Amino acid sequence: MFASFFRLIKAGFVLMREDVFIPRELSYQLNPPSRFFSNALRFFFARRGPQDRVGLRYARAFEKLGPAFIKLGQVLSTRGDIFGDQFIRDLSHLKDQLPPFDAATARRLVEEALEKPVDDIFFEFGEVIGAASIAQAHRAILKDGRQVAVKILRPGIEQIIADDIAMMTLAAKIIAFLSPASRRLEPEAFVATVAQSLLLELDLRLEASAADELGQIINAEPYMSAPKVAWHYVAKRVLVIEWAKGIPLSRPEALTQPGLQPQAMADNLIRAFLSQALNHGMFHADLHEGNLFAQAPDKLTAIDFGIVGRLKPKERLYLAEMLWGFLRRNYKRVAEVHFEAGYVPRHHDVQAFAQALRAVGEPVLGRAATEVSMGRLLTQLFEITAQFDMHLRPELVLLQKTMVSVEGVARRIYPEHDIWEAARPVVRDFIQSELSPVAEARRLIDKLVHKLKLDDDDAEDRERERLALISLRSDLRQSRTVTTLALIASVLALGVTLWIGLFHF
Repeated sequence: MFASFFRLIKAGFVLMREDVFIPRELSYQLNPPSRFFSNALRFFFARRGPQDRVGLRYARAFEKLGPAFIKLGQVLSTRGDIFGDQFIRDLSHLKDQLPPFDAATARRLVEEALEKPVDDIFFEFGEVIGAASIAQAHRAILKDGRQVAVKILRPGIEQIIADDIAMMTLAAKIIAFLSPASRRLEPEAFVATVAQSLLLELDLRLEASAADELGQIINAEPYMSAPKVAWHYVAKRVLVIEWAKGIPLSRPEALTQPGLQPQAMADNLIRAFLSQALNHGMFHADLHEGNLFAQAPDKLTAIDFGIVGRLKPKERLYLAEMLWGFLRRNYKRVAEVHFEAGYVPRHHDVQAFAQALRAVGEPVLGRAATEVSMGRLLTQLFEITAQFDMHLRPELVLLQKTMVSVEGVARRIYPEHDIWEAARPVVRDFIQSELSPVAEARRLIDKLVHKLKLDDDDAEDRERERLALISLRSDLRQSRTVTTLALIASVLALGVTLWIGLFHF
């Protein structure tokens, strides 16, 4: 507890020392008492002499404070539309250009993890090609000739992450205690979600499993690709995965390749993310520019599967309905979904919430990205959520974080990008699939199958009925047209018959 407190004090001092706790560039927006307080902090703690740009100051502070703050910097560095291009260029090295540990240490860690000499595994083991907050990567060639990337955890990173989590947990408790208004944002639940994602990154076997599972989803769709895991060379602290083609989006030359189609590439990024989240309930939750490789004309390859988000079926339906409602400007339906999901307390008025959503959506939809102030939009959304007592949903934290990052990266690729139009085909297809009569019938059958599983009487008959329902459910999953309505009627009739039978026998 005391160690976390002193670590928090140190973090505050570093932020004030670099003048990013309340940057001088934002002083003009403060009221007089707050401006006096910020000026006093700056006078006593900030560096003297000429000051670097605010982005450079943030980058320096985050790098000193370690992995948790570097992750925050990576998210901020995707939002040039909010903070400006110069700001994100100043933060860009936080993505994959941090100081690496030496090659001798890297070779030793690989040999310890894989229990073999490096020369017995690799035909060539190259220098470091990218160093991030938790791990670094080396280019290598396996004995069988495959080009691969070798990811190695930083020495001692487990203790650093544990200290960061303890500090963030303490900070969340202090914020919740001192600021009742912040409690609707669930700071402790938010930190717990972030902490869980950080801890999962400390076991590269889990990342390999996620890369394999999500990679199959990604490679089966046209929007993005993912490299394959070299399973024979995976350990807790070392991961070997096939080499990703293209140029990292964190490098300027990635967007100057001959034949590049930036709009199509930005569309592919948005559609890949939404398809993962909606159609499969599993998505890459760390899609910053350092984890995306670009190849002309519009191909993207994702790497680094340390953070993966998952959505339950109901959450996917809620998300799709909200997006579809915005796309059709059906603000009443968007409001109703918020109430159905429990995101807005029921003592509020649906119509009033729909009116508030219209005030946010109408100025944005149909306008070019360059004409939309994302800062203003986010401010309006924050004000509305406060007015309607909306609490942060911990299960959606990774989704919201990734949506912010993905939109920012898409607009870095193509500044005039329209996220709504890019999203339309994926959301439309999901809605047609999951909210159709076929889907409703399928869900009814699922409930009936579940009910039959719970009934132990007359097991042999029940098993035949269960298998029949499963067969029909499979047929429905393959069906996407209105011509199946006759089948649906039959299924419903069978379902009613079985349901009655459960209570009569």
